[in-house]
Amino acid sequence: MTSPDRLVILDRDGVINQDSDDYVKSLAEWIPYPGAIDAIARLSQGGWTVAVATNQSGISRGYYTETTLAEMHAELCRLVNEAGGEISHIAWCPHGPDDGCSCRKPLPGLLEEVRDALGLATLSGSWMVGDSLRDLQAGDAMGCHPVLVRSGKGEMTLAKHPELVTTDSETRVFEDLTEFADWLMARQKLKAGN
Repeated sequence: MTSPDRLVILDRDGVINQDSDDYVKSLAEWIPYPGAIDAIARLSQGGWTVAVATNQSGISRGYYTETTLAEMHAELCRLVNEAGGEISHIAWCPHGPDDGCSCRKPLPGLLEEVRDALGLATLSGSWMVGDSLRDLQAGDAMGCHPVLVRSGKGEMTLAKHPELVTTDSETRVFEDLTEFADWLMARQKLKAGN
C-alpha cells in the first residue's frame, strides 16, 4: 500500500523529457532527458511510488490526438519498466486554459486523480516535482512538498519568481530529476540510519 510520504508526483514535459514551445506533438518529439528514466527506476526500486501529472493542452488545440499521447506514455512506461522501475499512474489534462476544467494545473484535479487512483486519503507529505509555478501551486493545494527543477522552464520560473529560493520558501530546487532522486534517496538513508 502506498503511503503519501513515499509518493513522488512528476510533471512530464521539462521534468522527464525535453519541453518545446511548439509542444511535444509526436513520439519522435518525445525525448527523455539523460538520466530521467534511470532516476524514476531508482526511486521505484528504493520503495517510492512514482506518478505523473501533466497538462496536455496540445490535444484541445488540435496539435496531436489522445492516441498520440497514449503512444508517448506507453513508451515512457516501457522505458521505465525496462530500467527496472514502474510508473503507478499517469494523470493528464487535455484541456486548454479557457476550457473551464478542474484538472488543468494549477488546479488540483490531476493530483486528486492520482490520489484516488492510488487509493490514498490524502497527498499531504507527497512530493510534487515540476518546472513551473503552476506545478508547485497544484501540489501546494494538496499538501505536497514543492520541488522545482531547473530543467525545462525551471530557470525561467526561477527568474520570474525569485521568492522560490528565499530562505523562508518551502520549495526545494534541484538541477534536474536525477539530482532530486539522488537527494531524496540519500535523505531516506539518513532517516533510516537514525
